[in-house]
Amino acid sequence: MEVLLQTLAVIATMANAVVYGTDVFGALVQRPALAHVDDATLTSVMGQTHRFGDARMVVPGVTGLVSTVVTAGLAGFEGKPVPSVAAGVSALALVIWLAIYNKVSVPVNKALTSAALECKVAPDARGLQRTWDSVINVRVLLQAVALGAMCVVLSTT
Repeated sequence: MEVLLQTLAVIATMANAVVYGTDVFGALVQRPALAHVDDATLTSVMGQTHRFGDARMVVPGVTGLVSTVVTAGLAGFEGKPVPSVAAGVSALALVIWLAIYNKVSVPVNKALTSAALECKVAPDARGLQRTWDSVINVRVLLQAVALGAMCVVLSTT
């Protein structure tokens, strides 16, 4: 069971690291870069980015959340309180991240993707991007908490 627990924790950490890295890139590089492009470019680039991102990031996102939850349960079942609680903290951070993503980011992603696919400039493209930007730092923080907690799991199993 020890090997299974460690394997699940590694899978969870790696999958969540993909999402964390993507969000960090968005916060550190994408956000300031988009401030220097026109609305048509913003709509096209971000619409296409969200088109592919929303389709492809589901795999690491779901893999990360499910493997984190299973890690918490398995550690609890094995009577390992520290890894169980740490994985639980990670799972909670990921669920909060998912709620913010679904409530704030998804509607923006859909609006920009729809406009980009229609080769139109999104109405209020800057406002949409400001809405998306308004939660990126919180998303990064939640992913950092999730990864840090999984590092605790890995170091205590």
